[in-house]
Amino acid sequence: MSNPKYLLFPGCVIPYRLSSYEISARKVLAKLDVEIVEMPEYNCCGYPMDVINHDLMLTLATRNLCIAEKAGLPIMTLCNGCFCSLNETNKILKEDKKLRDKINGYLKEVGMEFKGTIEVKHLIYVLSEDVGYERIKNAVAKPLTGIRVAQHSGCHVLRPRKYVGRDDPENPITLKELIRLTGAECLDYMDETECCGNPIIGVNEDVPFQMAKEKLDHVRAVGAQALITVCPFCHIMFDLNQPRIERAFNEKFNMPVLHYPQLLGLAMGFSPEELALNELRVKPTELLNQIR
Repeated sequence: MSNPKYLLFPGCVIPYRLSSYEISARKVLAKLDVEIVEMPEYNCCGYPMDVINHDLMLTLATRNLCIAEKAGLPIMTLCNGCFCSLNETNKILKEDKKLRDKINGYLKEVGMEFKGTIEVKHLIYVLSEDVGYERIKNAVAKPLTGIRVAQHSGCHVLRPRKYVGRDDPENPITLKELIRLTGAECLDYMDETECCGNPIIGVNEDVPFQMAKEKLDHVRAVGAQALITVCPFCHIMFDLNQPRIERAFNEKFNMPVLHYPQLLGLAMGFSPEELALNELRVKPTELLNQIR
């Protein structure tokens, strides 16, 4: 099987706020012989603009797709929101000629034209579909036997179903299977598919904090030692905001939240320093001690 090759779309949030996700992803992808090509002069995926101007969102997303088309390579995203915006735009414009012509009219001013020749995939689908479970399993040098974790896939890597069409939004298994390849046990818990709450945190903190608190309650109840995420916004909600949630509800969770590539990287034999685990707000000290 030939080695996968992708243009990496880092998005906005990861480079500026969660470099640990990108660092760990690059480590494990290199180990798995996935070739990463830097994406030149990309812009925001457009997702934040959708509530203000839908055509602007589509145009921003499509410009990135045009860059990938020129390079002749598919796009890989690490962010659920970026995946949603780019993947959905790509599929909609391929099917809707009238809308495609409209957006191409805007892009003509900057010398670009969308043709619909590339694909967009999130990291978990690159790993599960292109790398394959067998290659990942063979790359695990130090199985995380005895480690118990829970997963949070997030919303936009699964929904809308008609545009993603890969996993079941009501009972997703892709991230669970990827976790089990590390040797760790992936625990089921109540309301696994509920949103983290982050999308409305700029409007109202009370509701998202309540949602995240309930999620952490359920994860803790089944005895998980860590929560595993693949979305920067979900990670910010559960990791960076965890101390604020604890203060708001007079609780103490001390629940480490790892990016999936960090968990996989530990199973591959990378050190915590190589995977930027020190950048996590909630330090996984006990988890690392058990792994050692």
